Amino acid sequence: MNLSRIFSPILASVQSKALAIAFAFSFLVFASPAAAHHPMGGKTPSNFFEGFMSGLAHPVIGFDHLAFIIAIGLFAAVKKQGFWLPLAFVMSAAIGAGLHLMSVSLPLTELVVSASVLGFGVLLAIKNSPNYLVVAALAAIAGLFHGHAYGEAIFGAESMALWSYLAGFTIIQLLISGAAFFAGKKVLNGDFAIAPNLRSAGLVICGIGASLLASQISALAFPAP
Repeated sequence: MNLSRIFSPILASVQSKALAIAFAFSFLVFASPAAAHHPMGGKTPSNFFEGFMSGLAHPVIGFDHLAFIIAIGLFAAVKKQGFWLPLAFVMSAAIGAGLHLMSVSLPLTELVVSASVLGFGVLLAIKNSPNYLVVAALAAIAGLFHGHAYGEAIFGAESMALWSYLAGFTIIQLLISGAAFFAGKKVLNGDFAIAPNLRSAGLVICGIGASLLASQISALAFPAP
């Protein structure tokens, strides 16, 4: 009897679940400072360095933003020519930040940001995802709202700090989503001893998105006095 044939599927399943747990734990590590969303402690950046560092930090300490950036990077690995999806999101995020700086409001920004995390987690978890153009449009819409939220941290800053902030958050988003994209490709190519799909990661992101969305709905239903 070939025991390896019997136990290999079991081991693969266990390893897949372990990856999902590790993925979730990595998010929890970043969860504690995420509520701040302002790397300068609420202070508006006043120079090039402060603007750039604030731009680099905001998408990382913003738990909802970080979850979405990783989700879209992983999902891009599933789609043919999917690397355009993070680019569509990042470019749209810059536009969204610009809208905020021009005092153009978007409704329920934080609620939509949380819903986008859940939505892309679902897309990653299901077997058959929508058409590429539909997903690209969803990524661009999500980018507008994420970018609008980014704009809050730089509102009222001088032009030098403003442009360096935009450069910072654009660079860090491309780096994180790019890393997720290449990691996802390696999983799908079978380079790791786990099932060659990203559904476990999708389920983890679904859980994160559902938690974030529930928190936002609760805040709207029961506003703090």
